[in-house]
Amino acid sequence: MPAAPYAVRVLYGAAIFLSAFLLFAVEPMAAKRLLPALGGSSAVWITCLVFFQTVLLFGYLYAHALAQRARSSWPSLLHIALLILAAIGLAAVRQPNLSRAATHPVTAIFAALSMTIGVPFLLLASTSPLLQDWWARQQQSRIPWRIFALSNAGSLLALVLYPSVIEPRLTLDQQRAAWDWGFALYAALCAGAAWRARPVMALPQS
Repeated sequence: MPAAPYAVRVLYGAAIFLSAFLLFAVEPMAAKRLLPALGGSSAVWITCLVFFQTVLLFGYLYAHALAQRARSSWPSLLHIALLILAAIGLAAVRQPNLSRAATHPVTAIFAALSMTIGVPFLLLASTSPLLQDWWARQQQSRIPWRIFALSNAGSLLALVLYPSVIEPRLTLDQQRAAWDWGFALYAALCAGAAWRARPVMALPQS
């Protein structure tokens, strides 16, 4: 198979890199938004971590389910629809309701995080495995494991920049606004990749 066009490589690479960056940047940001009502105890941070790991697993399962639905373009269209809904939903999200946090803290944390970043986080988590499968189908080649390097680079950059640059210089509202714009850009890139994947979804994976 000939090499993929440069624009396609940039599209896939940028979507995967940005998804990893946003995925790791949103975790401390979302948890910090809960601190005024719940405090900064270890139980709060551990519960948030459990939530993120649970949704990460569901993101992988979602990517696996779409990758198995060959011979149809509907998985790509479904992914595009979810990306659009998630981007619109972020604009409508307000501060989560934590009125029951004192009596049901774990339930309140899961509910608050689910309402604010649940679907966007799941879509971000699914990006790397899903786009690698689509790339392999388009190029009729093996899954390009080297793309994991872009994902690792994005996550590492977020882990370095959040405590050293983002948190000290931006308020939580500014962080959230910047993250929302970053997600909108990611959604556009990923939707473009999903649209390109429609014709090849019926092709068997090599």
